[in-house]
Amino acid sequence: MKASDAQAYCTAYTKKSGSNFYYSFLFLPKAKREAMYTVYAFCKAVDSAVDEPTAGSNPKDELKHWREELDAVYSGTPTTPIMVSLAHHVKALSIPKAYFEELIKGVEMDLFNNRYVTFNELSLYCYRVASVVGLICLHIFGVTSARAQDYAVALGMAFQLTNILRDVGVDAAQGRIYLPLDDLRKWNYAEKSMLNRSYSPEFRVLMEYEASQAHHYYKRAEAALAGLSSSERRALTVAEIMRGIYSRILERIERSDYQVFGPRISLTTTQRVMIALGVWLRSRFS
Repeated sequence: MKASDAQAYCTAYTKKSGSNFYYSFLFLPKAKREAMYTVYAFCKAVDSAVDEPTAGSNPKDELKHWREELDAVYSGTPTTPIMVSLAHHVKALSIPKAYFEELIKGVEMDLFNNRYVTFNELSLYCYRVASVVGLICLHIFGVTSARAQDYAVALGMAFQLTNILRDVGVDAAQGRIYLPLDDLRKWNYAEKSMLNRSYSPEFRVLMEYEASQAHHYYKRAEAALAGLSSSERRALTVAEIMRGIYSRILERIERSDYQVFGPRISLTTTQRVMIALGVWLRSRFS
């Protein structure tokens, strides 16, 4: 398969997803935008192998296949459209294989864990499925300093915690609880109540505490960003667009008084585009 055909597949796959990330990619130059489309396609496809498996498929076998294809990417012999495109970008951008391996490990955790006892356990999951994506993206943005890596790790944690808070109800309906059980006990909210999607004063206090954890990581990312040069900050505009979108989602969760057992809290396309445009303009003229 030609790299151009593989790229076209990844671009179409990403556009079809309707992800919050898509609106930030639009502000990148073509080559970087295509790299982001491909990385997103890889992340989405691996995640879907576990979260949305096709009929008759075995998620364990699917992840084994993705690991084999990842090996092929770095040996020059990939066969699937996503991985053919990925091989082109990892070579051009020198993206370490270890990041993709960590991502697969994170997705694999969902096959064996539907509870996390401590925040440290949850942090490992968040790092693998979100922070390493940020570290991958740094290679696309061309900013890989130690402080930029601190920024990417903190921002990934914040994004994933926001996702977890937004999807508490969806996950509970599937018998899954991501919020640390230690925290449930601390705030006197039972696992059974979570699985029954029971809203109560205890649940509200628990969610308020978990939201504060997400805010902590947004602030850590902001502090790391402040320590970067103006050119580095400008290169991270797309990441800042995502910070704007996800922090707004967290605000909406809070303003709803943590009503996450009903319709999924989200932003409209217009709201996402306006946030993206505002961040881009500030980065260009500040």
